[in-house]
Amino acid sequence: MPSANSVVDTPWRHCAIVVTFEPDPTALLKLISQLDKEGDFLIIDNGSGNIDELAPSLRAYSQCRAIEKLGENIGLALALNRGIDWARSAGYSHVILFDQDSRPGDLFAAGLFAALKRAKSTSGRPIAAVGPRIMNPQSMRQTPFKLFNRLLGRSNRRYHGLSHDFQADFLITSGTLVPLEVLDEVGAMKADYFIDNIDLEWCFRVKARGYDLIGTDSAILYHAIGERSAHPWVRAGLIAQHNPTRTYYSSRNRVHLYGSSYAPLGWKLRDIPRFALKAVWLLLSSSERRAYADNIRRGINDASELSR
Repeated sequence: MPSANSVVDTPWRHCAIVVTFEPDPTALLKLISQLDKEGDFLIIDNGSGNIDELAPSLRAYSQCRAIEKLGENIGLALALNRGIDWARSAGYSHVILFDQDSRPGDLFAAGLFAALKRAKSTSGRPIAAVGPRIMNPQSMRQTPFKLFNRLLGRSNRRYHGLSHDFQADFLITSGTLVPLEVLDEVGAMKADYFIDNIDLEWCFRVKARGYDLIGTDSAILYHAIGERSAHPWVRAGLIAQHNPTRTYYSSRNRVHLYGSSYAPLGWKLRDIPRFALKAVWLLLSSSERRAYADNIRRGINDASELSR
């Protein structure tokens, strides 16, 4: 495992970007206290009603470089891009992107950078990003690193035989380390996706450009995808559940990706029936089935309005 000084021993300089929207103060301060141990961080707030109250506590951390209050919710993608632009102008070489409700393990950034150095030393392909092993804090279930265009051996395929690092076709936004030179080359997050499938679209785009994505066990992130629920499938991490409004963006953006040339065929073949089954599950099991039905229908209809 990397030492506490692994990050400072590299020529790289990183900044963590945390996008917030009506954050839970306790969860956010736990995240920030962990980030503060390893490097600089920046808060981009999407018009939260409690940000002025939280700001003094956030600024009390020595590594807090800025709190940018946007005044309105411009969406996760555009807020991330604002943070990326800030980090680029401030001279950082890498960013680590975070959701407000994630909790990184100890020596998190050091682990990501150690994985990046290993991957660079063993691969002839450029590395677009390194993501941590995701652990569901409710079930403590690990999320595997997946490949989409394989029939067999799709999960946890070691990267060039490395013991802690794996090939991946997708990394979730939170906890992912990205060199700014990659963002300069392939572009930042797709702003009109607003909130859902932003990471999926970006990962597909960089893979299509010939980059590799690396997942590593050298950094652990405790993160639940979707909202908390008493349903056993959700608690086990087998299915993610969002509110009806969020389901609009999820439906719209995935249908848009089905029509994208750079989205892997293997993902499309698996995700289309998965999307249909999840829609049926929501319509049959939820007390808000009318709202879900309306948002799924509108999302599908509006997919054609997004830019390619």
